[in-house]
Amino acid sequence: MVYNRKLILEDGQEYYGYAFGADSERVCEIVFNTSMVGYQEIISDPSYTYQAVVMTYPLIGNYGMADDDYETKTPTIGGLIVREYNDEPSNFRSAATLGEVMKQYGIPGIYGVDTRKLTRSIRDHGSRRVLITDTGTSLEDGLKRIAETPIPRDAVAKVSCRERWISPAASEKFHVAAIDCGMKLNILRSLNVRGCRVTVLPWNTTAEQIEALRPDGIFISNGPGDPTDVPQTIAAIKALLGRYPIFGICLGHQIISLACGAKTYKLKFGHRGGNHPVRNLETGKIEITSQNHSYAVDAESLKGTSLTPTHINLLDGTIEGVKCAADRVFSVQYHPESAPGPQDSAYLFDQFIAMMEENSHA
Repeated sequence: MVYNRKLILEDGQEYYGYAFGADSERVCEIVFNTSMVGYQEIISDPSYTYQAVVMTYPLIGNYGMADDDYETKTPTIGGLIVREYNDEPSNFRSAATLGEVMKQYGIPGIYGVDTRKLTRSIRDHGSRRVLITDTGTSLEDGLKRIAETPIPRDAVAKVSCRERWISPAASEKFHVAAIDCGMKLNILRSLNVRGCRVTVLPWNTTAEQIEALRPDGIFISNGPGDPTDVPQTIAAIKALLGRYPIFGICLGHQIISLACGAKTYKLKFGHRGGNHPVRNLETGKIEITSQNHSYAVDAESLKGTSLTPTHINLLDGTIEGVKCAADRVFSVQYHPESAPGPQDSAYLFDQFIAMMEENSHA
């Protein structure tokens, strides 16, 4: 079998393989994910917009794609890179193959790549830009295409909802205004099952528009890209601090930190996977967490803010959670709603519910 697709990294490395998914060429940021399961949730997670994901688990596609397991209705991942691709899924829930879905949404894939070597390269040298192309593209031409492709700054605007919409609860206790920066659907399910009617809002909704909804609490979602690319969201949260209970996840965690005066920075290769140990500094317990982010909150910059760290990543010491009890705001960098994934941190949703309950009696 002759190679028909390849990767060209911006440092000149080339990796050859075979095509699956969409027959398209794309420039992305290349990252890796260490999850053993959950490729459907990964390709449908809006936080992977403009990124090509290398799966470290060697066999991908073997259980197909189930209608109920998407994290967004329209996947926007940049591309998928795997060692072995299985196009004959055996799961009774499967409604389509992974390749069919990728083709439907214009997502290119490549298999047969030495993903161990590629992952080590990303680990050692950091995330870089990559061109997914056919084997006829020369190295010189590929590097030129990468250099001429601008780095996108509209990732959140690309994946956020255009208009507000409501996700109802079967038994409504609270009304949550959720700022959609690329929100995973399981976050909505996690709030709905706890009695929250959720009004989902575009990323650039103003503080005044949120206040007009008279919510019991405010949630800021996960999402793709650099958190400093959404100054409108940061400004809205800054204006709302101390007025409502506020909970943020992933990008929402970074937005809350920026709104309080902290700083963020880009990690060498990010955190992606369902096996990161995080210490809860308030209880001393270790939580196994699911993560997906390129940026982190600068620990030193927190010292001049009202926020205190609540969680620490045990692999690299990065900040994984913050809070300000006086302003009734808290956030975590990881995903307590992970699906599939560890459920160690689901208590954070209950903490948000308790905060809204307490506030309603204040």
